[in-house]
Amino acid sequence: MTNPHAPGVESSIMKSPDSPSPQRLLSLDAYRGFIMLLMASAGFELTRVSRLPQHLNSKLWQFIGYECDHADWVGCSLWDLIQPAFMFMVGVALTLSVANRRARGEGIGWTFVHALWRSLLLVLIAVFLSTDSKQTQTNWIFTNVLAQIGLAYPFLFLISFAPPRGQWLAAFAILAAYWLAFALYPLPPEGFNWKSAGVPDTWVHLKGFEAHWEKNWNIAARFDQWFLNRFPREKPFEFSNGGYQTLNFVPSLVTMIFGLRAGALLRGDLPMPDKVLRLCFAGTVALFLGDAIALAGLCPNVKRIWTPTFALHSGGCVVLMLAGFVALIDWVGWKKWALPLVVVGLNPITMYCLFQTMGGYIKDNVRRHFGEHAFEMLGTDYTKSMERAVVLAILWLIVFWMYRRKIVLRI
Repeated sequence: MTNPHAPGVESSIMKSPDSPSPQRLLSLDAYRGFIMLLMASAGFELTRVSRLPQHLNSKLWQFIGYECDHADWVGCSLWDLIQPAFMFMVGVALTLSVANRRARGEGIGWTFVHALWRSLLLVLIAVFLSTDSKQTQTNWIFTNVLAQIGLAYPFLFLISFAPPRGQWLAAFAILAAYWLAFALYPLPPEGFNWKSAGVPDTWVHLKGFEAHWEKNWNIAARFDQWFLNRFPREKPFEFSNGGYQTLNFVPSLVTMIFGLRAGALLRGDLPMPDKVLRLCFAGTVALFLGDAIALAGLCPNVKRIWTPTFALHSGGCVVLMLAGFVALIDWVGWKKWALPLVVVGLNPITMYCLFQTMGGYIKDNVRRHFGEHAFEMLGTDYTKSMERAVVLAILWLIVFWMYRRKIVLRI
C-alpha cells in the first residue's frame, strides 16, 4: 500500500525539466481508468441486448453490439482494443518507472530482478484467476491479459535500455519474424476435419495466402498443443475455443514498445501541443500501415492471434486514444471530469481482481437484500445489463474509498 502521490507510484509520473520534483500526468491515470472501467463493465451485456428481436433492424443497436464484443476472427471492435491499451500503458509506465528508479540511484541488476518478480506474480495471478470453481485443479493457461503482460515484461524491460532506434528496430524485427513464422507454417491437408480443431462447419475460412492465419491451425496453436500439455491438466489440451494463443505475447510486445516510445515523448521537454501532434502522427501512421498490409492480403487483422497487422492497427488506435486524453487533460486543462476515471486508474490491479472474483458475490447479495427482481427495473430483457451496471458501481465505490484514503495496491 502506498500513497498515490508518492514517488513509488511511477506509472503516471514525469519529470519536469524546470523542477527536480515529479509531476503526475493525470491523463495517464484517466486513460488507464477508462480502459479498466470499460473492461469491468463487460459491455453492460449490450451485445446480447442488440440481438433482441426489437433491435435486430436497428443499425445503431447493431453497431453497439459489434463494438461491445470481440470480432469473431478478422476485424477490430472497441472491445478488441482493451487488451492492446493495457499492454500499451505498461510500456508507457515502464519508461517512467525506469527513469524514476535511476533517479533514486537503483542499479540495473536489482531493477531487473524486480521486473522478473513482477512478471512472475502477474503470471501466477492470471493463472489463479483463470481457474474457476468448476475445475478440480489449476488451469494452466496464459492468454489472460495479466499473463500476457507478465510473459512480455522482462523482454520489454531489457528493450527499454536500448536507444530509440534500437527499440524501433526491435519492434519491426519482431513483427517481421512473427509474420514469417506464420507464413511458413504449412496449410492443413485437403479434406482436413476442422471440427477436430474446434472450428465449426459454419466457420467462414480465410482464403489464399491469408489462410496461414486460420483459427487453431497456425504455428502458435501448434506451440500451445505442445507447451500447455507440459503442465498437469484434467484432460490434454487440444485447442482454444476462442483461438487465443500463449505466443500472442510476442507480437503484443510491439504494442508495449510503442508505449515505451510514447512514455519517452511524454517525459520529454517538448511543449504539450507538440507532444499531442506527434502522438497523433505516430498513431495515424501505424493505423495506415496495418490497414494497408491487411488490404493487400499479406496478413489479416486478427486480435485473437495478435497478427502483425493487428499490432499496428490496434497500436495506432490506442496511441490516438492516449493523444485525446493528453490533449483534453494535460493540454487544455479539463481535469475535473476525469476524476471517476482517475479513481480506477490509480488502482487498476485492485479493480481487475475485484471484477474477476466478486461479481457473482455482489449480484447474489443485491438480490438477497433487495429481492429476486432487484435488477428488473427496466424489464427482464435488460436484467443482465442492470446486473453489470450495479456491480460496476459497487466496485467503483470500493476503489473510491481507497482513493479517498490514498491507498494504492500495486505489484
